[in-house]
Amino acid sequence: MINKIPMTIKGSKKLIKELNQLKNIKRYKIINDIAEARKHGDLKENAEYHAAREEQSFCEKRIKEIELKLSNCQIIDVTKIKNKGKVIFGSTVDIINVITNKVVSYKIVGDDEANLKKYLISINAPISRGLIGKKKNNTVLIKTPKGNITFKILKIQYLE
Repeated sequence: MINKIPMTIKGSKKLIKELNQLKNIKRYKIINDIAEARKHGDLKENAEYHAAREEQSFCEKRIKEIELKLSNCQIIDVTKIKNKGKVIFGSTVDIINVITNKVVSYKIVGDDEANLKKYLISINAPISRGLIGKKKNNTVLIKTPKGNITFKILKIQYLE
């Protein structure tokens, strides 16, 4: 049995957009590149041909990967979940580092959506795992690659 992959609505839309782009645009571009490269003669020493074939392989693998993820995803709309004021998948959490007093706001998302620069952290990240199930004003000790850090939860929001 395959485990369901949690995903936000935005995350699923992003994957669907990428899948459509790969299937309907990139795939045909690669086919044209292969056909053009074949016109240049001997395929054994044809760098353009081999590069296009490699790109085709990558593209087809990514298509299969996205299709598998989408077929096994569980889309979670945090705005429709009854919450008890706890940190859950999809919630946006404002936390403060109790030592440095640095405040940061993270949204807990699926692995494919995670982007630390945009403050989107994976449900599987140490910070997410430490925050899940906690409530506002809870203090949590998170084991991170840089060592243990204590955070206090300032605010929990359930935004799209």
